[in-house]
Amino acid sequence: MTDKPAPESMQVPVDESHIVATYANFCRVTGTPEELIVDFGLNKQVGGTAPETIQLTQRIIVNFFTAKRLAAALVMAVQRHEQAFGLLETDVQKRIVHSQATRA
Repeated sequence: MTDKPAPESMQVPVDESHIVATYANFCRVTGTPEELIVDFGLNKQVGGTAPETIQLTQRIIVNFFTAKRLAAALVMAVQRHEQAFGLLETDVQKRIVHSQATRA
């Protein structure tokens, strides 16, 4: 029986010199059988106001293998955040009720 060394994680070099950072609080996911399309934009609406058009500013197109790796990385990042800072409530109405209850 031979002991095989554990595979080392390979560091892939990246060039960040042309990276553009954009804030988004809205995303839309669509796709084809071959690709996943994720559009990002800024939702300027405040609860209770008339609907306003959300301008999409970024589109990322990935194959489903990359999408699956991205999904796993996002799940891991959110879990770490929640472990450090507490549960993230995605239901806006529940956040409003919780926020009002903690102020009282």
